Amino acid sequence: MLSEQHQTLGFWTTHHRLRNFGFGWNHKRAYRIYKSMKLNLRSKRKKSLPTRIKEPLLRPIYSSVTLSIYFIHDTPENSKKVRSLNIIDDFNREILNITIDNSLPSVRVIFELEQLIDWRGKLEKDKSG
Repeated sequence: MLSEQHQTLGFWTTHHRLRNFGFGWNHKRAYRIYKSMKLNLRSKRKKSLPTRIKEPLLRPIYSSVTLSIYFIHDTPENSKKVRSLNIIDDFNREILNITIDNSLPSVRVIFELEQLIDWRGKLEKDKSG
């Protein structure tokens, strides 16, 4: 009855519900019946994660090797959400792009990254030629 309707309830919840229904059993008797009906659930143990090896962050040797992309959002007093996409060069901490809008869908982020790649390509051509 109670255990058929709520199969995922543990022992203590079932025991308290039985007490509320009027069964005056103590917890030892209730547990004995609970086990004899094979209602006891297996205990779910957390899997232990391997310890993380701490390594210092690698600093790039020259610019345009690694870039960092940050998404920042805020809600001013007018309750409109404002999101910002920031792209930063890790070598010299130069901000390459800041895009601010109400929403930044993936199509817009891809467009901004492609625009940055084109701009960097033109910049490299101008330096070499």
